[in-house]
Amino acid sequence: MDTVWVALALSLKVAGLATVLAALSGVATGFVLARGRFPGRDVLDTLLTLPMVLPPTVLGYYLLVLLGRQGALGGWLQAQWGINLIFSWQGAVIAAAVVAFPLVFKPARAAFEAVDGQLEQAAQVLGISRLAVFFRITLPLAWRGILAGILLAFARALGEFGATLMVAGSIPGKTQTLSIAVYEAVQAGQDDVANLLVGVISAVCICVLLAAGYLAPGRVAQR
Repeated sequence: MDTVWVALALSLKVAGLATVLAALSGVATGFVLARGRFPGRDVLDTLLTLPMVLPPTVLGYYLLVLLGRQGALGGWLQAQWGINLIFSWQGAVIAAAVVAFPLVFKPARAAFEAVDGQLEQAAQVLGISRLAVFFRITLPLAWRGILAGILLAFARALGEFGATLMVAGSIPGKTQTLSIAVYEAVQAGQDDVANLLVGVISAVCICVLLAAGYLAPGRVAQR
């Protein structure tokens, strides 16, 4: 039983931090692509959406190449700061954030594109700065779509398995999240533990999906 709650606490921590990273980067990138007009925008959109469709093992391999001690980022972190992200909960956060990123980025871009640009232009004509326009007009009008994407990203990060397993491994109490614990329990023939773990993660994900569906812009417009 202790294993279940330890895995749940670790999963919530990893998913929560991953969602914060995905939300900050996804909202910013979604706004830039929604408002920007520059060559290669569609290509960049495609590349940023790749984590949504790539097999988790492929994504995990890319992250290993990048974050490993011989990788560009991992080697630099190891040499400069003595930081090793492989087989750590921090590595699990990065893997979950990369997987969850498109689920924030795509809804955020769609929500920003749905905001009437004339409202923003009118505010700028009145002398309001672009930063103030974003926080006082654009974000309030787009927040429901963005929040729905963030909730979906949290659910995705909470259930992430493949990329997390490759980057962080399965170390009980350190990197073993709920989804990995389910796999380990099934492999060990511990059906009672597996059933409990599956029930917990399913209940959490159902609640998150219900909340995301409630906040979806189309659902709000129908009400």
